[in-house]
Amino acid sequence: MTDVRVAGPGDVDVVTDLLIEFRDWIGYAIPPDQTIRSTVTKLIEDPNAVYLLAGDDGLAQLRFRLSVWTGVEDCWLEDLFVRDSARGTGLGRALVSECISHARARGCLRVELDVQADNAPALALYERSGFSTTPKGPTPTLFLSLKLE
Repeated sequence: MTDVRVAGPGDVDVVTDLLIEFRDWIGYAIPPDQTIRSTVTKLIEDPNAVYLLAGDDGLAQLRFRLSVWTGVEDCWLEDLFVRDSARGTGLGRALVSECISHARARGCLRVELDVQADNAPALALYERSGFSTTPKGPTPTLFLSLKLE
């Protein structure tokens, strides 16, 4: 099994590099590199954010927030990225497993995420890890967003 560790302030460069590579991989032009770096520098110190690293080839970004619906924190798996050269080696599985362990350790009752519907390998990874696309309420629930500019 691949070692996964929590990133600390000394890991800003590797976290930033992986997030920039992820941004490029998904085809986004923004945010600029410096925005990613300055945000990582802040979040790596935030007790409600955790970056997990699998060597220098994989990263998961977790966010925690208190939920009025459960009375405890929810874990949001905001980003998970494994470099092309390391895909199929178990890094993604190790990162997801560690995400779940961190959420349990914090007392979370759920881990949530979003994934592009056409990303079959990611969907398969999450389903193998126990995630479900089943709606969480009595009616179908969709992830929606509003971009504020």
